Amino acid sequence: MAHSVAGGTVLTILLISRLLENSLLNAEVKEGEILPPTIQRLMKGYNKYLRPFFDNGPVTVGMSLDIASIDTISEINMDYTATIFLRQRWTDERLVFEGNKSLSLDGRLVELLWVPDTFIVDSKKSFLHDITVENRLIRIFPNGTVLYALRITTTVACNMDLTKYPMDKQTCTLQLESWGYNINDVMFYWTRGNESVSGLDTLQLAQYTVEDHYTSVSEAVYETGHYPRLVFHFELKRSILYFILETYVPSSLLVVLSWVSFWISLSSVPARICIGVTTVLTMTTLMMGARTSLPNANCFIKAIDVYLGICFSFIFGALIEYAVAHFCTLTHPDAHLLMYGHQMHDMDDEMNGMVTTISTHSNRAKRRKEPSVPSTPAPASTELTVSPSSPSGSEPKPEAPPAEPANWCLTTLATLRKILRFVSCCHIKNPHHIDNYSRVTFPLSFVMVNLLYWTYYLYF
Repeated sequence: MAHSVAGGTVLTILLISRLLENSLLNAEVKEGEILPPTIQRLMKGYNKYLRPFFDNGPVTVGMSLDIASIDTISEINMDYTATIFLRQRWTDERLVFEGNKSLSLDGRLVELLWVPDTFIVDSKKSFLHDITVENRLIRIFPNGTVLYALRITTTVACNMDLTKYPMDKQTCTLQLESWGYNINDVMFYWTRGNESVSGLDTLQLAQYTVEDHYTSVSEAVYETGHYPRLVFHFELKRSILYFILETYVPSSLLVVLSWVSFWISLSSVPARICIGVTTVLTMTTLMMGARTSLPNANCFIKAIDVYLGICFSFIFGALIEYAVAHFCTLTHPDAHLLMYGHQMHDMDDEMNGMVTTISTHSNRAKRRKEPSVPSTPAPASTELTVSPSSPSGSEPKPEAPPAEPANWCLTTLATLRKILRFVSCCHIKNPHHIDNYSRVTFPLSFVMVNLLYWTYYLYF
């Protein structure tokens, strides 16, 4: 019983397979019937697995591109995503027919023809659009020329140098190459040179502008041979206005805000500490936010990192300046007098002015009341001048020059004296002068550093 059931199952499977084969054959016959007579004559004896001019040298394939859009340019992944129209032209002597009109075929008939095995070098991900049908175009001309067009969206790697980010320029490429046919079988060329690529003049990008583009022809050398390659180069320049408004202006304003503490009294400890700590924390948050959209690569010290580091150094320096000034005030022997010295100095100037005015008026009144007395000439004062006496022969002669150890000791003492003199010059007599100096040195230093920064990154 079991053997009969198994035999029936096998028979059923064989019948189903026979029916499927018959249906496929009928479909092929019907497809062949709907083809026009011209296409039927061209396809008769045509072998799509053999390239044109199989025994008569390489086939030349001309290419052109139309850049429909560049969707994204990622610095983190170092790639760009673009949608392109790729057009390829070649001549197949087996497809020559009589007439003066080209034949536009359905894209699905490309499966019946030989097409170049072109691929995009450095492509991470690509796909052919298929809505509502596969976006392909096949057109055959009477002289056997075939036009094959595709609509492709691809993500291509682009090596970027971010050392001058965001004032950088990036040069990316789109490379087309034959996968299996070497230069003895297939040759690639641009149909119109640099004008073979169109669409970039009207392209609108978020952060970039296309400055230049050009094409080139090269060969790819592998272990299996030399393969034809076409390269399209395009140069992108980043728009810096967004980064100026987003990063550079806020960081510069934070530096200026940190200078406000120089005009606050040293005795206002909470106010100055609050300004210093707040600006430091805000600058830290701004630095972290600026790095979120950038690759975490230690090999790149970017221009924006340098500027943020400069701003952070100035803000932190303002906080350290108050710590130094406050410490010098506390350790100064007359600290309680220095805290209010400038106020007392102003009061003394006002009192001295009042006393001088009163004494001047009293002297004038006395001169009016007293009779005038003729003044007698004062005796001429004799001045004694002492001239240095010239050295006489009785004086002792100069000693002989000291020995080398004595010279070394004198040199060492002179050096120590210079060091002590320098240290005494750096001694702070009044801690309030630290703020006065900082009000000038900090802004001037920041302006000078900005001039050097922008000159280097914009012109070098």
